[in-house]
Amino acid sequence: MSSLARSGAAAASSAASPPARDFVRAAAGKVSRLEHLGLRLIRRSLEPGPIDRALRWCQRNIGQRWIHLATSRLHHAHHLERVEVLGRDQSFILVANHRSFFDLYVVTATLVRRGLRQRIVFPVRSTFFYDRPLGYFVNGVMSFFAMYPPVFRETRLAQLNLLGLDELSRLLERGGTLVGIHPEGQRNKTGDPYTFLPAQSGVGRLVYDARVPVIPVFVNGLLPKDLPRQILSNFDGTGIPIHTVFGGPVDFGGLLEEPPSPRLYKRIAERCLAAVAELAEEEKAYRAGRMPRAESVAEVGPESTLRERARPSRAHSSS
Repeated sequence: MSSLARSGAAAASSAASPPARDFVRAAAGKVSRLEHLGLRLIRRSLEPGPIDRALRWCQRNIGQRWIHLATSRLHHAHHLERVEVLGRDQSFILVANHRSFFDLYVVTATLVRRGLRQRIVFPVRSTFFYDRPLGYFVNGVMSFFAMYPPVFRETRLAQLNLLGLDELSRLLERGGTLVGIHPEGQRNKTGDPYTFLPAQSGVGRLVYDARVPVIPVFVNGLLPKDLPRQILSNFDGTGIPIHTVFGGPVDFGGLLEEPPSPRLYKRIAERCLAAVAELAEEEKAYRAGRMPRAESVAEVGPESTLRERARPSRAHSSS
């Protein structure tokens, strides 16, 4: 069972949410001193103030630029006009398939380049990124501490993962936050990019509690985990096209009005993954050349707004 699945299952003891507990305080004594120090510092950086403003600026002006530079010759983004319904400071959840360590980097950099200003966070495994000094360096340099909160693999820490979801809900409810998350809960290592692992109930719990728009996206073409090779392939002609297809806000019907339960969380997560799967079918058509070509990311100037990019693209249903 994945960590996110255990997080959803941990809610089974009560149909209603128990009294809120603080994620960072609850971790004290259960994780290493280094991990707890990292939790405290990154939590502090997410509070409104000069550190938060500085990291937002870095994510917009440094983070997206190096990701754009590393993928711009290969990357094609489709249907950004579907995301334009979101407000400038509106929190939302981005749900994506997970075949590469770089999925959310590329997707969020694309949105930032179009004018997104929300603070970006996405859960990451605690191993390496929170239990080693080098992990904090990578987290800071690559994402400016977007990789938060950590997801713990140990069964004894399953309750902390549940509190981590509560932490994400708190950030979303405050406004101005983008949470990127994978309904599959872990990286899909199968050979077929159009197959998916089972949806995990922890994602459904977050969606249910946060009550913010959920935007699906399908990504295909990134290497699984070889960052140097991925960057080099953008310049030496060996890389394959990277296609990202964005969807509009997921329609959950009446699911969010039902009483909370682990089974309901699972159904919500499955609906998220189904929305991603629908976009996978569109991506097949783009990759096969059966639909009008999207503008290459290299052709789009920085800091364009989503609304501005959407207008000239509607005739082709692609941006």
